[in-house]
Amino acid sequence: MGTTDVSDDDFREILTQTRHFVRTAVVPREQEILADDRVPDDLRDQAKKMGLFGYAIPQEWGGLGLDLAQDVELAMELGYTSLALRSMFGTNNGIAGQVLVGYGTDEQKATWLERIASGDVVASFALTEPGAGSNPSGLRTKAVRDAAGNWIINGQKRFITNAPTADLFVTFARSRPADDEGAGIAVFLVPADTPGVEVGAKDKKMGQEGAWTADVSFTDVTVPDGALVGGNEDIGYRAAMTSLARGRVHIAALAVGTAQRALDESVDYAATATQGGTPIGDFQLVQAMIADQQTGVLAGRALVRETAQQWVTGQDRRIAPSAAKLFCTEMAGRVADLAVQIHGGSGYMREVPVERIYRDVRLLRLYEGTSEIQRLIIGGGLVRSAKKAANR
Repeated sequence: MGTTDVSDDDFREILTQTRHFVRTAVVPREQEILADDRVPDDLRDQAKKMGLFGYAIPQEWGGLGLDLAQDVELAMELGYTSLALRSMFGTNNGIAGQVLVGYGTDEQKATWLERIASGDVVASFALTEPGAGSNPSGLRTKAVRDAAGNWIINGQKRFITNAPTADLFVTFARSRPADDEGAGIAVFLVPADTPGVEVGAKDKKMGQEGAWTADVSFTDVTVPDGALVGGNEDIGYRAAMTSLARGRVHIAALAVGTAQRALDESVDYAATATQGGTPIGDFQLVQAMIADQQTGVLAGRALVRETAQQWVTGQDRRIAPSAAKLFCTEMAGRVADLAVQIHGGSGYMREVPVERIYRDVRLLRLYEGTSEIQRLIIGGGLVRSAKKAANR
């Protein structure tokens, strides 16, 4: 597990190219993405050519094969601009793609992974429901086997990222009540054009314009037995949990990237904007806000890097990812809030980057498990470990 497919030199090149793309091609067009509520096709094509739709998919399936320690470095660069850019290919590399990489059968991988890695297929992760968000055990979507051995899926999903453009839904459904054997949650590969799959209207959100989400409903959707991921009904819950834990580290890194941008915008503004003829950056209370921003960013970056390293070595794939997600997303919220404060009235105006960032980062504390869920995972996990140790 400690070795990676991509050498340090190759990775530096990938990182440099990504940084260049983000800062020279995407940053100047953030306003356009916001106004049109979509990422322009030419940027999407460029991201495809660069391999960004498959950067975390193994090389044998046509991806770049980055491990999580490399993934977070990339995510910190992607977080620097409109989060809609990363959202386009985020589920391919992350929560949807990783389910296939980690749990798919050889046939399922052969059918889907190359097309996911190239960006020809957009994969969507259909887990969240109106009554089951950060905790999948409340899942109500059902999958029942028919006489022919096919699966019939019925249910309702909500806030599904990339649903309006998805070609494949990685769909979680309850195949039996939870019991001693497991959670009873299976995961299915459902092509978007399967009869009975219906995608609702695009959600109107507070921020993250250009990152599309929608409801998805499944009405008597029939898929063959080969659509069951891993060919096993009990893989679903574990696949969801592992995939989400990995995704949490990625989101934490994204939050650090966005916080860095908010800090940079704040420092630039403080150095040039004047109050009574004096640059506001000369005022100690403004310097104090910048100091708090910088400290948060540095702490977040160090935490993300260490957490990703522990994931790669297999040392901690549960507590640290939740701690990183909790700290970094809350930190990004505070840094964005301070950025608006430093900008004063202009920070509240549309078309000023920190106003967009302030709205964009609010979602980071909600998806891939809310801050509250992360606290339960961390606190509950530590207490359970201590109890186990005491009973040995």
